[in-house]
Amino acid sequence: MVKFLDLQAITQKYSDEIHEAVNRVVDSGWYLQGKENETFEMNYAQYIGTKYAIGCANGLDALIWIFRAYVEMGIMNPGDEVIVPANTYIASILAISENGLKPVLVEPSIETYQIDDSKIEEAITERTKAVLIVHLYGQCAYTDKIGDLCKKYKLKLVEDNAQAHGCKFNGRKTGSLGDAAGHSFYPGKNLGAFGDAGAVTTDDGELAKVVRAVANYGSQKKYVFKYCGRNSRLDEIQAAVLDVKLKHLDEDIAIRKEVAKYYIEHIANPQIILPAINDWDAHVFHIFTIRTKKRDELQKFLMENGVQTIIHYPIPPHKQECYREWNDLSFPITEQIHNEELSLPMSPVMTGDELKYVVSMVNKANI
Repeated sequence: MVKFLDLQAITQKYSDEIHEAVNRVVDSGWYLQGKENETFEMNYAQYIGTKYAIGCANGLDALIWIFRAYVEMGIMNPGDEVIVPANTYIASILAISENGLKPVLVEPSIETYQIDDSKIEEAITERTKAVLIVHLYGQCAYTDKIGDLCKKYKLKLVEDNAQAHGCKFNGRKTGSLGDAAGHSFYPGKNLGAFGDAGAVTTDDGELAKVVRAVANYGSQKKYVFKYCGRNSRLDEIQAAVLDVKLKHLDEDIAIRKEVAKYYIEHIANPQIILPAINDWDAHVFHIFTIRTKKRDELQKFLMENGVQTIIHYPIPPHKQECYREWNDLSFPITEQIHNEELSLPMSPVMTGDELKYVVSMVNKANI
């Protein structure tokens, strides 16, 4: 069996360092809001290229706190609109509606799967306050056109960087390209914790201060509550583990790119559409996604032959019951992607034999 993602093997790669970090936290007797958080936040902000990084409980919360902070700061109000790609994972959209804001769905490009920057301007209204770009699958969604549109209409640019730690645009890391960014460190991410974990990055000092407060019961000073906040903190063990893995992130990304290059150079099944890569710095291959009209048949064939795959994602947001008011809307490009997408095994611990086997099975599939 070729696993989709072998987390045990990934952890084993840095086992000694991780055990040392976890034992250090256990022995310290300090498990929340301590030195491990301070160190990781400082190192992650430096890595991303922002002034601030604020740890929180998970990636969804990171996005929620960004929009919540903008509401608390009076920059956004309930009913204001946020443009977001229609083909994203549900968390991107939940973060908007959770704050009483209105998600406005825009189709992606069928070539890149990222939000189509040629369709954003027509979606802007007088209630639009932000564009949320999602670096889906680990590929950079930012374009100069998106940056220019946000400046022209005075919109906040928020990044969902949950899948793209280490990705670059013209030498700058995603997570530093907009006004603020949400990051997920779910265990399966390129930079993954040992549980749920997340962070916000930004250069905006006031935003950083409000985000830190609303994620800590609304408190900026102990037992004094400026906001009606929530408890959403990054614990010391997760911070320590993340700081270890951060040191190795770039080398892991380099291996992922080699895996991706092998797939692209050797998959020769004419029914398979491979990722279109124009800039290798602009993709960190959190997910290696292919498309085929016979996706379900291919997935069944691969599973029967010992290759695990995952669909990202089987049901688009506008067809989910939680957003039933959108169920009758039509987003044909989004629906096509969701009907055809399949993710092949991708990790920094895949062996050469595993890689060759996956390719041979994909090429052998009679679909």
